[in-house]
Amino acid sequence: MQIHLNGRLIDQSRARVSHDDAGFQHGVGLFETLTARHGRPFRLRAHLDRLFNSAAALGLELNTTAESLDAAVASTLDANGLTEARIRITITPGRLNLLRADRADASPTVLVAATPPTIYDPAYFERGITATVATAAANPMDPFAGHKTVAYWHRLYTLRKAASLGAAEAIWLNVSNHLASGAVSNLFLVHDGVLLTPPARGEEPERALPSPVLPGITRAAVIESAATSGIEVRRQMLTISDLLDADEVFLTNSGWQVLPVTTVERKKIGEGRVGPVTCRVRETVLALIDEETTS
Repeated sequence: MQIHLNGRLIDQSRARVSHDDAGFQHGVGLFETLTARHGRPFRLRAHLDRLFNSAAALGLELNTTAESLDAAVASTLDANGLTEARIRITITPGRLNLLRADRADASPTVLVAATPPTIYDPAYFERGITATVATAAANPMDPFAGHKTVAYWHRLYTLRKAASLGAAEAIWLNVSNHLASGAVSNLFLVHDGVLLTPPARGEEPERALPSPVLPGITRAAVIESAATSGIEVRRQMLTISDLLDADEVFLTNSGWQVLPVTTVERKKIGEGRVGPVTCRVRETVLALIDEETTS
């Protein structure tokens, strides 16, 4: 497999990152994961906008541009002969001396990798999955919450714990016990035909606490698709009771797009099967991805 590392394509067996890279030493960095269909990434510029906005907000100095990353993604797909792919863009500061204000010598590590897409069990989408409720809590006062940083251990820990219990995802609350998201996904509920989702970073009402929820690209596509389909969407604070009493629940990310949840812990959601709104939203989003990557 060919990867794009620091401006050039190389075989993955020759890839090297320094032992003192801040991503390896300290978990400092940002990443984006996206999908490609028909040889084209879905909403790459939206992912890059989020990446660059987070870098500016968190003080990660970049030595690359959106245009160069766009070209790197295209060349990586082409070099590997992939038309359907999972793409990951990772950027770290490289060697990092936190005691120096002068970063003129900064040389961030920039990696683009493309692999065949993850194949999920069709039963996930036909029958839905079980989710647990994580004991971890998202903190609105954490300035890194709501950004896609490489410091992912806490999320993967709750995901592994969910898997040990036979579940496919872990639903996070925030410190006020309101719903936040999945460990690696955004969360939607359906009540009386209306889509409800926790506000993401940048969507907070005036004078509200910052949101620790990532503004997902697939989440945005769901909201957009719902609007064009005549489905009302509300961004609002939600409780565990809202979750358990929902008619339908689904999760979104760039890998599985729209994933139905039919059980939370031991509680069936609605009638315990994939609901009509979830099916409609999934079909619309998949059609949108197909349309945008073939036009």
